Amino acid sequence: MLLQEQLRDQWGTMIFGIADGLPTTLVVVASDSLYLPSRFAPVVPAYEERYLFVLLLLARSKLTRVVYVTSSPMPPRLVDYFFGLIPGHDKAELRQRLTVVSLSDSSFRPLSQKILERPRVVDRLRKLVGPERRGLLVPFITSELEARLALELGIPVYGLDPSLAHLGTKTGSRQTFTEAGVDVAVGVEGLRGVEDLRDALAEIGQGTQSEKVIVKIDDGVMGMGNAVMPLPGKRRLDVEELTQLLELEDRAQSKESFLERFDQNGGVVEELLTGSAVRSPSVQLRIGPWGDVEVLSTHDQILGGPLGQTYLGCRFPAAAEYSRDLVEPSLAVGRRLAHQGVVGPASIDYVSTQRTDGTWRNSAVEINLRHGGTTHPALTLQALTDAAYDAETGELVSRGHAKHYIATDHLEHPRFACLTPDDLLDLIDENGLGWDHETHTGVAFHLASAIAISGQVGVTAIGDSDQQAQRLYDSANDALVTATAD
Repeated sequence: MLLQEQLRDQWGTMIFGIADGLPTTLVVVASDSLYLPSRFAPVVPAYEERYLFVLLLLARSKLTRVVYVTSSPMPPRLVDYFFGLIPGHDKAELRQRLTVVSLSDSSFRPLSQKILERPRVVDRLRKLVGPERRGLLVPFITSELEARLALELGIPVYGLDPSLAHLGTKTGSRQTFTEAGVDVAVGVEGLRGVEDLRDALAEIGQGTQSEKVIVKIDDGVMGMGNAVMPLPGKRRLDVEELTQLLELEDRAQSKESFLERFDQNGGVVEELLTGSAVRSPSVQLRIGPWGDVEVLSTHDQILGGPLGQTYLGCRFPAAAEYSRDLVEPSLAVGRRLAHQGVVGPASIDYVSTQRTDGTWRNSAVEINLRHGGTTHPALTLQALTDAAYDAETGELVSRGHAKHYIATDHLEHPRFACLTPDDLLDLIDENGLGWDHETHTGVAFHLASAIAISGQVGVTAIGDSDQQAQRLYDSANDALVTATAD
């Protein structure tokens, strides 16, 4: 795509490297074209608010404009809340450089699709970018829809060429890990359906001592396309036995529907890694248009769900015992992806298992070629502070202090649903849950619109130690619990 060549000129000042230079318009379209069960439909529009931290860029460059597109109207006070995180700036002037475009369409479809169906909206966005076409489309994920939108607007997109999307599937991930020479769990990829899975289960039993395996649908997200089952040994299971043995992470779907999706989309099966301790770190990368690869951060993922496969949040930084050992394999994977033409954000998930001698084995398990659940917390910290990533220590350092945070999209309780977004913003003020600009510590909330829908809100609690970040996180939870007590 010729438009993507423009990234070479903009790369040095993109996102949080931005500084006063040429005028730039960031068009934020946090559209989600990933497969999600229909039960998530009510809350999906609220997830489009996760990237409101981009508003903080307006304070960094007076030549930057932000166009923020949403399916449903945002609560009016949300913008003021984010501008309030950065005191000392003229809010009226910041607002002049922000345009919020709402489609008033909460249907369960990708936001980019809704935009493309509305020529007048596309034309409005094109005019907001301006005739110079110095802009950037900032999506959550880049599918054919976002590529079409970028072409319509005449601006490049900060994301993957959709023709390379297969590299971010479960099969593509395992193939890339092997090509990059990094540790990967024993398994079989490229399975085209249940019959292949039955063959692979018999094959994998010959190469691992693990008692269980994990079955993953190629396009599954947040662990919902995962199932665990005991390893049957070398014999080939019949379909009825296979169905009975599967334990699904997503208990809302039937085993039969899981296998139907596996038949449709294919997937992988691999050993379930175990040890005296098991962690799930993740490394975030940025791959440049010249093939350069930059490590942005490392996290320990917080997982939950029936089988411990569901992503709930993250802690930064990842544990020192293994975080430095994740850098080189991640760079190797990043370079392999760059060689294949990948440009934009990427993250690599690992399973780290502790051996009996106390050392750690770090096995790469998945690649995400998009923004993810660890993206907005890291960028929120960088937007609120002058923090710079230290690759030697794996820390983000601000004013001489290594910063720590706990972040989640799932600070939740059924009782929280009695609150409105305005109630939440009132509670933030009443309980002193804001951001301290002097100490660069505090709490930043997101997903405010979700609280009245699902009793859920997002939070990033930032401190100068893991203990302080935990205390701030607990204070936020306690305030909501107290406010909604019977």
